[in-house]
Amino acid sequence: MQSMENQKVPSVTFRTRQNGDWKDVTTDEIFAGKTVAVFSLPGAFTPTCSSTHVPRYNELADALKENGVDEIVCISVNDGFVMSEWALDQKAENITFIPDGNGDFTDGMGMLVDKDDLGFGKRSWRYSMLVKDGIVEKMFIEPQKPGDPFEVSDADTMLEYINPQATKPKSVVVFSRHGCPFCIKAKGMLREAGMKFDEVFVYDQISLMGLRAVSGRETVPQVFIDGQHIGGSEDLEEYLK
Repeated sequence: MQSMENQKVPSVTFRTRQNGDWKDVTTDEIFAGKTVAVFSLPGAFTPTCSSTHVPRYNELADALKENGVDEIVCISVNDGFVMSEWALDQKAENITFIPDGNGDFTDGMGMLVDKDDLGFGKRSWRYSMLVKDGIVEKMFIEPQKPGDPFEVSDADTMLEYINPQATKPKSVVVFSRHGCPFCIKAKGMLREAGMKFDEVFVYDQISLMGLRAVSGRETVPQVFIDGQHIGGSEDLEEYLK
């Protein structure tokens, strides 16, 4: 596998599924006149791809776009039905999923490999690249090791290449209860600060014992930011100041 930096991406027509219908999409439509961050992986619904690779690109999409990326594309040697269902399952609204069903694009990139040992047949080696107007500017190709290495094609590496000083979104979770006014206040403050968050409902998704185990408290809300326990709404207000 050789890098294709400073070369044009292969000219291919992808057979995609959109809103229940077939739609042909060409590489010109994807890449012409745009800056595109691409990551390619061995298969939809596989562990590393579903748990880490796709979610982190989706999470860093705003930061990537703030630093000049027009579109984020995930390519896999899977058919259009599989890729469209995987996109729904992943809830990755910031990513365009492209099926390379016959492996033509992946083969043209020199990244088509045998995965016969897993019963996959021909699949893509894991890699990422930054493409500007159809020309590959930078490629991050995973090292040729047994298995499925995942060391350099991640979203953080791509963002750091584009802008080492880029601001990454904070990881925020709010433990709350339905109808809690203090929880509503805390979530409002986070939204005003432009901070996205996950919400975990006590009694619905976690028990009181679980809340006490992670926060040491029994009251809500309890807010965590980048692994740090901030506390309740008043604590959050002080933190945001």
